[in-house]
Amino acid sequence: MTLQAPPTRTNSDGKTRRVGVEIEFAGFPPRDTAELVRHLFGGELNVVSPHRLLVEDTRWGVFGIELDTQYAHPDKTLLEGLHKSDSEWARQQHQRRVEFHQKTRELIGDMVTGLVPTEIVCPPIPWDELDELDKLFAALRDKGAKGTDASLLYGFGLHLNPEVERFDVEYLLKMMQAYLLLASWLREEIKVDITREVLPHANPFPKEYALKVLNANYQPDLDTFIDDYLHYNPTRNRELDLLPLFAHLRPDHPHELLHTQLTKPRPTFHYRLPNAQLSQPGWGSVVEWNRWAEVEKLAANTSILRARCDEYIAEHSRPWWVRLKTTLLGLLRPS
Repeated sequence: MTLQAPPTRTNSDGKTRRVGVEIEFAGFPPRDTAELVRHLFGGELNVVSPHRLLVEDTRWGVFGIELDTQYAHPDKTLLEGLHKSDSEWARQQHQRRVEFHQKTRELIGDMVTGLVPTEIVCPPIPWDELDELDKLFAALRDKGAKGTDASLLYGFGLHLNPEVERFDVEYLLKMMQAYLLLASWLREEIKVDITREVLPHANPFPKEYALKVLNANYQPDLDTFIDDYLHYNPTRNRELDLLPLFAHLRPDHPHELLHTQLTKPRPTFHYRLPNAQLSQPGWGSVVEWNRWAEVEKLAANTSILRARCDEYIAEHSRPWWVRLKTTLLGLLRPS
């Protein structure tokens, strides 16, 4: 598949925009996954713990590979809990607790391997090199890794973290408007797995928020844009999660969601909608990036974007019974 170029290929510093990619899957454990990454992209293997590994010094940076459950990994707080002022006896007791804790977490990881997914967090990759990353997805498929559609229990996803072009509110608002307009199309194109639809990780935006943001009279400054998002979306579980971007833009913002351990500040959109379709030949980050690029293209076309926003407002502002009547007449009309 041909990789589609975004309307703006560089960031605010004039450098090629990058994309972070995260994927979950089953059927291939972290150690084997890390060895596969190193085989494909070089680098050095760093075993942080039995079920958490890094592949460092690759052409793009550090790949993180781990079982996707905190209970399989040692608690950093406990590991770093010893103080220099502690006595020798206290240090020995702490070391025993650490060793027991590490063994327990390793055992839990061994027990849940195959039940919880392996996750790969890729380093930020230039958008025009995503086809090279897809070699990893093809290799995982060949090794028997299982994606979303392999089981009703597998609510696995692929996340893209496209670097923003710039940070002004005009650009961010247009991107949000374009996404809201294309969200239904994206769900249809992706055919979001039923398990992922039931789970809360990539919920759609509420209609009230869409009506506010798509209205021509909505012209917020950046702080108002952030506060409105947080008011209508007090959760990480949105199909397009802007919390990491807001945490990057406003590190002193008081909202608790911008300061949790799971919200990592970064200058990117966090797009959570795609399935992990590893069983589908030819599927990979390029497929999902090309779908995402349609959002960027619509955002960049100001006249079409405004017209579609107005159409949405006009349609969804009508009483529900009028919209239902129109839908039913459309279904009954001969094709």
